[in-house]
Amino acid sequence: MNDSSIKLPLYSKLALIILGLVGLGHILYIGQEIIVPVIFAVILAILLNPFVNYLCSKRISRIMSISIVVFLTIIFIGGLSYFIVSQISELGDALPQFGQKFEAIVSDFLQWVSVTFKVSHYKINTWITKTRKEIDGMAVIGQALDTLKGALVVVIMPVYIFIILYYKPLFLEFIEQLFKSKDRAVVAEVLSETKSLIQKYLVGLSIEAVIVAILNTAGLMILGIPYAALLGIIGALLNVIPYIGGVIAIALPMLVAIATKTPGAAFWVFMVYMLVQFIDNQYIVPKIVASKVKINALVSIIVVLIGGALWGLSGMFLALPLTAIIKVIFDRIDTLKPFGYLLGDVLPARGVLKIENEYKEEVEATGS
Repeated sequence: MNDSSIKLPLYSKLALIILGLVGLGHILYIGQEIIVPVIFAVILAILLNPFVNYLCSKRISRIMSISIVVFLTIIFIGGLSYFIVSQISELGDALPQFGQKFEAIVSDFLQWVSVTFKVSHYKINTWITKTRKEIDGMAVIGQALDTLKGALVVVIMPVYIFIILYYKPLFLEFIEQLFKSKDRAVVAEVLSETKSLIQKYLVGLSIEAVIVAILNTAGLMILGIPYAALLGIIGALLNVIPYIGGVIAIALPMLVAIATKTPGAAFWVFMVYMLVQFIDNQYIVPKIVASKVKINALVSIIVVLIGGALWGLSGMFLALPLTAIIKVIFDRIDTLKPFGYLLGDVLPARGVLKIENEYKEEVEATGS
């Protein structure tokens, strides 16, 4: 046979693609404890690489430059973590008081449900007790495991970042050697654009987080909500998760407002966060973040949900930058350009109505 290539029918190709995606998803899920820290380390290494290059340009050895940058990064993240943990510790001391207030509120609510919907108060209490026992049992086991895994990640992440920065030339050379000489120019372009995209995206995301944290904190302080700085920072960090994080971030300050103030205070907290979300979506994101990652809203929501299903909170954060990297690759490969176009947010210049009219004219012409 002169032609050694095998042409498969469409249904076979679709079956192979589906099986491949299922297999990839399974590998990503079962290997998340190894894969997620490595991806975070790669992203942080790309973000820190310009600082390493700057120190190297000042005639500082590469090992020393990397060590300085990694050390300063640890100091910064450690300082921020210390502030958050200390504030959470203070919040934890006040939890018994919050719990008493919540129990009174929940009791009043259950009484209203029992009277309004004619549900036995005994059945409601039985369900709550059973659910609380199940949650408590799972929480003890889960908390112990999370503590061990978290400690391991904290120790190994700086090592990952150091190694990735040090062996960067080796990794780049390996990627180039995977492709033929005629394709290396495209590969270099994809690598350069991916690096630039991640750096710009993370810088924009950091600026957005700082602005949102300031706005959240200022709004909560004006309302007199306790732990305003902690809640403002947590809200800004959750807001990093596209579309979904901002909604989740509202719940915690509203609960604190209910426990320390009144339900009316929770309403004003909701209004403040809605105002911050409006400012963020209308002014901050379009000018700082969205200009760096061109992914349409539908794809963004879907990949965030998939990331959450695979890797939890870490997956929701990583979903958008990883999708943006995939889009950069798709845009550089001719056979995959349609998928890159589908991921983007550029609408056809012809318009939807014109496309529909052309389709109707074609159907009428063929008589089908």
